[in-house]
Amino acid sequence: MRLTIIGFGIVGQSFAKLILDRASELYSVYGVNPRIVACVDTKGVAISPGGLDLRRLLDIKKTKGTVGGYDPEGYKIREGSIAEQIDCEVMLELTPTNLQNGEPGISNIVAAMRSGKHVITVNKGPLALAFPSLMELADYNNVMLRFSGTVGGGTPILEFAKKCLKGDKITSFKGILNGTTNYILTKMEEGLAFETALKDAQNRGIAEALPHLDTDGYDAAAKVSIVANWVMGMKKTICDVDRIGIAGVTLKDIEEARKRHNAIKLIGVAEQKKLSVKPTEVSKMDPICVNGTLNAVTFSSEHSGQQTIIGRGAGGVETASSVLRDLIEIKNTIYEI
Repeated sequence: MRLTIIGFGIVGQSFAKLILDRASELYSVYGVNPRIVACVDTKGVAISPGGLDLRRLLDIKKTKGTVGGYDPEGYKIREGSIAEQIDCEVMLELTPTNLQNGEPGISNIVAAMRSGKHVITVNKGPLALAFPSLMELADYNNVMLRFSGTVGGGTPILEFAKKCLKGDKITSFKGILNGTTNYILTKMEEGLAFETALKDAQNRGIAEALPHLDTDGYDAAAKVSIVANWVMGMKKTICDVDRIGIAGVTLKDIEEARKRHNAIKLIGVAEQKKLSVKPTEVSKMDPICVNGTLNAVTFSSEHSGQQTIIGRGAGGVETASSVLRDLIEIKNTIYEI
């Protein structure tokens, strides 16, 4: 399968390394032989219809800071979207999340699907803002849009709900969907003030230099909307999520919850067509009451009761593995395996 990668940051590079490390297994076990024919970052483009040399591509990116140094005198793209111009079966949209307008992710995804390409993305912005219309466009163009890495990173939260609970009706879900805030709240339980815990998370690379998307609940709200749409058939956006972040949580709040054998967690909830994200007291006996950077989601269904999935919610390699899962699913669907 020929792939185009748009966005060659941590996830894109981790995916390329994963392909290199598992090439023989991917072919022998899954019948997948990925060939990256184009790669785009913010400063340049690398294109080879026969397939890029991934080791050389990674080395160029490391030494020059852009894939544009791969072949400076090579292919020149025309004005317009590279997602339309490159001949391939699948586009990987791996640009950073933009929760304000979803760009450039939305434009990349729309251009690829309109030109008949399947799309895999880990970009929450387009899905949080335009999930219903993007899925309609995918159906109209008879292509697949897959996005398991947008929620849970390498933990298959979306697949678990969609496939393992197939045949049942999920009526609600609740859980921790943001590892950064969970780490901060865990450190606050250990006695650190919010600002100190946030600084610790930043020093460890768990939080961004500008972490408000996490601490104000935007990231978790985006994920709640994606899960609600995909798993429960809602037609919601991030704007429909009632959102409160963790900046107002104090050490006194943490201590009062502890006296009741509870912990305060940033919990995302979908029930009765209402979506919310807010700091919530959770019993320490509840399976979603996990610590550190873990994510945990409990799905409630009509016949199976409650089922909980727990796992790491972020990381380049983990998220790259979700891209690979989606790629295998697309391949199997195309060839009806």
